[in-house]
Amino acid sequence: MRCPFCGHEETQVKDSRPTEDNSAIRRRRSCPACEQRFTTFERVQLREMTVVKGGGRKQPFDRDKIIRSMQVALRKRPIELEAIEQAADKIVRILESQGEAEIPSEKIGALVMKSLIELDVVGYIRFASVYKDFRKPEDFNAFLSEVKDLKLPAGKKNPA
Repeated sequence: MRCPFCGHEETQVKDSRPTEDNSAIRRRRSCPACEQRFTTFERVQLREMTVVKGGGRKQPFDRDKIIRSMQVALRKRPIELEAIEQAADKIVRILESQGEAEIPSEKIGALVMKSLIELDVVGYIRFASVYKDFRKPEDFNAFLSEVKDLKLPAGKKNPA
C-alpha cells in the first residue's frame, strides 16, 4: 500500500484487528520512509455495483458517499460516527444481497431515509429536504405533516 503522506510504495502493517461489528479489518500501518502512521480498513465486497442516476447516468457505487450524505444530514446532532457507519454497512449488505449489478439511486435514497429515521428524526427531515427536492413550501409542509403522523422506533421522539 502506498503511503498517503510521502507516496512511498511500501508500508508495513503494525496491527490488524476486526472492527466491532466484524464487517471490516482495521489495519494500523507505518511508512518506513517518513515514519508516519495511518489506518486502513479492509471490507468484503461481494460484487461490483453501479448506481443509475435519475437521468440515466451511471457511476460506481461508493459506500463513503452514503456516509458523507448521512453525516451532512446529522451534522450537529448527537449521533456517533460509528452508528452512521453501521447504518451504511447495513444498507450495503441489503443492496448486495439483492443481487443487482445496477441500482437506481432512488433505491439507495430510500434505504438512507429508512436508516435516518431510525437514527434521528431531524436528520431524516434534513436529508428528505434535499432528497425529495421540494419545489414549494406546501410540499415541505405536507411532508412534515406525514412525519408528525409517523410511528417512530421505540425511544425516539417526534420533533413536531
